[in-house]
Amino acid sequence: MSEQHRAAQRAVPERLERALAAEVSLRSRLRHVAAGLAGGCGAAVIAMLWATEPNALPTRTRAVFAGLIAVGLVWAVFAGWVLSRRRPLFARDRVLSAGIAVAATVVTALAGVTLAAVRGSTTDVVATAAGGVAVTAAAMLTLVRARRRRRELLRLRDALRQDTP
Repeated sequence: MSEQHRAAQRAVPERLERALAAEVSLRSRLRHVAAGLAGGCGAAVIAMLWATEPNALPTRTRAVFAGLIAVGLVWAVFAGWVLSRRRPLFARDRVLSAGIAVAATVVTALAGVTLAAVRGSTTDVVATAAGGVAVTAAAMLTLVRARRRRRELLRLRDALRQDTP
């Protein structure tokens, strides 16, 4: 086997190793711990506020509280799922978290626009819609980037498998 061929075989594993090292690093795991704690604690605080309210809350407030609790629990469950994995996820966690962000921003934007339409002026609706579109676009851009990163990592993994005898 030529020296060039051996160097080419080593190039793919080194690139893959660097890419995957970032996926399973302590820093990455701590980010997931923070996301899980933020989601779980946020859901718990809202649930406690709701449970300790002396009077019955209006229907819209209960719906918003339930939605916020659900979003917090989704982030906590997501973080638990990622942290329970003992092997690289090849950016599957990034794709899933970006999908959660898109869903949360779309629902929030729609709820905000609906509320502005019912209770506000045309200016309020336009401003709320513009903010919702901006935040949703940012979440969608994150999803596109996460999918691109996942494809890149899977290509590297497949190249490694093909080069391994």
